[in-house]
Amino acid sequence: MPPFIRRRLLLQAGLAAGALSTLGLPTRAFAEDEYDVLRARWAELNTGGAIDATDPAYAGALAALGSQAQQYLDRMITSADRTMLWSDLPLSPSSGNFSISYTRLKTIALARATRGTQLDTTAAELLSGGLDFLNATSYNETLKETGNWWFWEIGTPRALLDICVLAYDVLSAEQIAKYLTAVDRFVPDPNRRTNSPTLRETGANRVDKALIVALRGIVGKSTVKLSTARDALSDVAESGKNSVFTYVTSGDGFYRDGSFVQHGNLAYVGTYGNVALGGVANLIALLGGSTWEIADPNRAVLLDAVDASFAPFIVDGLMMDCVSGRAISRERAGDHRNGHGTTSTVLLLASGVAEPYASRYKALAKGWITRDRLDDYLPGASIPEISRAKALLADTGVVPAPALPRHYQFYNQDRVVHRRPGWTFAIAMSSKRMARYEWGNGENLRGWYVGDGMTYLYNGDQSQFDDAYWPTVDAQRMPGTTVSTQPRQPGGSGSGTGTVAAYADWVGGASYKNVAGAVGMHLINHDKTLQARKSWFCLRDSVVALGAGIAGTDGYPVETIVDNRNLHENGTAALALDGRPATDGTHEDPCWAHLDGVAGYVFPAGGRLRVEREDRTGSWAEINNGNDTAGSNTPYTRRYAKLVLEHGTATGDYAYVVLPNATSRQTAERAADPGMTILVNNPIVQAIRSHRENLVLANFWAAGAVAEIACDGPASVVVGKDGRTTTVAVADPSRTVTTVRVTIDRRVGAVVAQDPAVTVVASGKQLVLDVAVGGTKGATHTVSFT
Repeated sequence: MPPFIRRRLLLQAGLAAGALSTLGLPTRAFAEDEYDVLRARWAELNTGGAIDATDPAYAGALAALGSQAQQYLDRMITSADRTMLWSDLPLSPSSGNFSISYTRLKTIALARATRGTQLDTTAAELLSGGLDFLNATSYNETLKETGNWWFWEIGTPRALLDICVLAYDVLSAEQIAKYLTAVDRFVPDPNRRTNSPTLRETGANRVDKALIVALRGIVGKSTVKLSTARDALSDVAESGKNSVFTYVTSGDGFYRDGSFVQHGNLAYVGTYGNVALGGVANLIALLGGSTWEIADPNRAVLLDAVDASFAPFIVDGLMMDCVSGRAISRERAGDHRNGHGTTSTVLLLASGVAEPYASRYKALAKGWITRDRLDDYLPGASIPEISRAKALLADTGVVPAPALPRHYQFYNQDRVVHRRPGWTFAIAMSSKRMARYEWGNGENLRGWYVGDGMTYLYNGDQSQFDDAYWPTVDAQRMPGTTVSTQPRQPGGSGSGTGTVAAYADWVGGASYKNVAGAVGMHLINHDKTLQARKSWFCLRDSVVALGAGIAGTDGYPVETIVDNRNLHENGTAALALDGRPATDGTHEDPCWAHLDGVAGYVFPAGGRLRVEREDRTGSWAEINNGNDTAGSNTPYTRRYAKLVLEHGTATGDYAYVVLPNATSRQTAERAADPGMTILVNNPIVQAIRSHRENLVLANFWAAGAVAEIACDGPASVVVGKDGRTTTVAVADPSRTVTTVRVTIDRRVGAVVAQDPAVTVVASGKQLVLDVAVGGTKGATHTVSFT
């Protein structure tokens, strides 16, 4: 080890020992031992170290931590014949309660090790006894995994090793040896799943296990374990095949377009992505400057993901639910808490990485914290998180990063984000590559349609999806979806995690200069009794939605949900239809509608619009009865405003325009002068012309022509003119052709920018382009001319 690193680590060791001493905790003499230094560092990362416990900023967090730990101590069963530690957590191998019991013991250990908390003097004895009890009955090397593998290989060993660090002063060498033997039984190798040795860990699970094995190496003073943990991040054992520092082209991990996938086919940056980023952030902070420092030259893949994969889905501090999988059903989670988790991780990363990352991370975090008006970051933060946030907010040199307008097409996870000043619109789709939704372990029992083209509109109402939305919303009528009214049962079909496969090929779109885009989805529903061609054309002030070829075969009426907005408890937002207060019921050929504080809605093709306001009551337990995530039975009642286009049982189509944040007057004006023309809306081509933005946006489901554009195969095409520059953007969301030829009746000048995949065949009176879309997986290819 280089001398300067050794000196730095020894200095840190002395400081850590001093910090433990000031807490009144016994300390062991620090030898020249790098493991002791890292153990002290991990304790500090969890407790905040030598904080000023009299600072009011910590008062709430310290009180909550101390109170919770004391409550666990007071309720702990201590009799000699006990069969469990807490009466509400009866122990059985398959229940997972043993893992939750370890988590409670960790809370006690954390409170005891944190400066400023007050616990009974019996805490150390009860903690030690509780650990021995669980080791003897529930988690040791003689047992087999039953139930959810996660409890055995991630949840329990992580909590147990954290306790070993935090309570190191009260545990004997014999106790630690026993506990580490149990960990070695269930997490011997971070590269593989213990209960299925042929399964190689990927993404967040790999990072989780790497951190566990690193902590086991620190507590057990094993350089082999620490080296294995570090190398697992890069997957040295398999030559980088599952490295978290490598862009993947299929399966779990980070993609070049910013997508993050977990469980094989689910968009999951909001939860599993947070876990992966958080685990690496912790390992960077923990191992920095040590013999086992993470020095993979490709770690920029993960560091760049903060901007590419996370930031696009964070709106004013919240993390969009469309990338949080089955976690949307967890009462103790929520989009703001998930966003705060990302914020915490990014701030931790900022303390351990070089420029320009450090400054960028701080600016992003400060922007997210200061723009979250609903759920203040600090009250729910841990002590170390508060410490980092306090320093950030006090640093006048850090300017909050603004939320910049941009259009994102995440073609590897079937997600689209359209960000504009004052509002953000997201679309969640599914395909043969990406699942509709995930249910399993008793979670997300009514998530049926969240991947069928559900749309999310974020504006000034930061609690829209956070205020008991998921347990109370009509889960069969999610915004943006086209659905059969045949009733659904909780859960779904499928295997493993409960993933329900989708069937469509044509899903995705083309992005135009990162400010606009065409998006499409060939919907084939879960039981193949309904299909539709659905398009969204994302513009600067609106989103135009078209549907065609809608056909159901199950005999049930089909509906398209324009919106299903949470008005919250006893909401009174005014809903108007064609300039008059809207009455509940079905209305023929409306021109426009307006929901106060939300949006205007224009219906260029009329249709049958059902207006419905209803109070809906539900509980979190109805959508989540998981062992460690189950919701409460507390009933919540929320008022909803629905706008539903009724198609009956015959083939149908639809067209509507969403004008986020528009006033009633602005909506009426746009109904009279839409600023765009629907060029065609049929099962072959859907296209519009935006006169305001000088754009033609088209989705070709097959070879066809519209206006001045012809295409010889499936493609998404946007043609625009900005000043003297004409730009053409082309993608093949179907991923079925090698080359697509696009012919445009426009005269253009010289090429000023050209994607290598684009070949200009002719550019005289008619522009002819051959675009090599094969193998590019739905990516957009662009060429610009004077």
